[in-house]
Amino acid sequence: MSGNVPDPADCRMKIAIVGGGWAGMAAAVTAVQAGHAVTLWEASRVLGGRARALPAQLPDGSAVVLDNGQHILIGAYRECLRLMQLVGVDPEQALLRLPLRMRFPDGGGVAFPPWPAPLDALAGIATARGWQGRDKLALLLQALRWRLESFQCDADRSVADLCRELTPRVRTELIEPLCVSALNTEAADSSGQVFLRVLQDAMFSGSGGSDLLLPRIDLSAMFPDAAAHWLRQRGATVHVGSRVQQLAHIDGRWHVGGEPFDRVLLATSASEALHLLQGSAPAWPQPLQASTAHWIALARTLKHMPIATVYAWAAKARLDAPMLALRAAPMAATPMPAQFVFDRGQLGGPAGLLAFVVSASRGTRDDLQAQVLQQARAQLGLQLQAVQSVVEKRATIACTPGLKRPPQEIADGLLACADYVDGPYPSTLEGAVRSAIGAIGSIR
Repeated sequence: MSGNVPDPADCRMKIAIVGGGWAGMAAAVTAVQAGHAVTLWEASRVLGGRARALPAQLPDGSAVVLDNGQHILIGAYRECLRLMQLVGVDPEQALLRLPLRMRFPDGGGVAFPPWPAPLDALAGIATARGWQGRDKLALLLQALRWRLESFQCDADRSVADLCRELTPRVRTELIEPLCVSALNTEAADSSGQVFLRVLQDAMFSGSGGSDLLLPRIDLSAMFPDAAAHWLRQRGATVHVGSRVQQLAHIDGRWHVGGEPFDRVLLATSASEALHLLQGSAPAWPQPLQASTAHWIALARTLKHMPIATVYAWAAKARLDAPMLALRAAPMAATPMPAQFVFDRGQLGGPAGLLAFVVSASRGTRDDLQAQVLQQARAQLGLQLQAVQSVVEKRATIACTPGLKRPPQEIADGLLACADYVDGPYPSTLEGAVRSAIGAIGSIR
């Protein structure tokens, strides 16, 4: 070959990826596409991390596959959708696409028509049920101000600060449900800048960006399992049920599982990354220890937020739509903690199975389950039996104003990719996937 054109073999690196969640699998696929040799380790026997399949049983004894949390994607999650398609999953079949709707069981709330952006948002606001003219005008004027300001604000402003000019109804029926679903943090404590970024991508990044994409298949099948098959077909190694206990640095190279690598990516939760680094770093050369200590200090400051999903069933239970917003009142005398309910029977699951989502959840699993069943009676008129309740205690980071997130680079040749790593997105599947793509793109 010409001396001015590098041989592709010279650019090929051996990359170790620790973690088989959505970030890890996205990193592995992107690395293989770039021509690198990949080995991935996942401690669990099920791929997907905090978005994975979960076997269960209905009260009638029949087997059912749930998820360890009910997730929503939106049309603006373009990297998730691209990678799903790349590994052989058809998003049109795997996901039910609906125009954005925040409808409540009583029929109130907002529903966008299937029109091009931003006409869909304008029409949805104009036709919001139960809203008065002043509610609609306040939101339209505020949305215009946000757009004129290029969806930017001071880093220390909260979502509540941004929305003070809106009416109580708009804040309660639109802003707060959107905020807690996207950032898993209440509006008073959420980063206004991150919220504006999500709104910009959803509402003004092109037609369909605000659409809700509701999974019709389990979350492991939706990407991680198909990605593992795709990777193995192309020579990558995927270890499942294999925990990495130590990272070594010997003669200028990283070693994982006794094997040398050019680069290592940690695609685990923040707590798992901290545990691995704290146990490994004392044996590394001093410059690597110093860089890692800075990363560890930032990661330790992260506050994590839980999400609970309560699965409940009744033979004839059916909602008016695949997803409804609920009027949450977690601090009321009779707490009603769930913000959304999904009809899994309308999403490819067994009839009568509902999933209630409690973002930024409080209390014990048993208490939440009892409160959600009471909420179902009060707001849906349904007498349900509990199937299974899942509380992911460290589901997301608290996306607070001015938050300093740990950077992508931990030390020379050692990177992190995950939804908590520094970036413009909150702790979402898209945030995890984009972090992974960015990490692979930085490898030279």
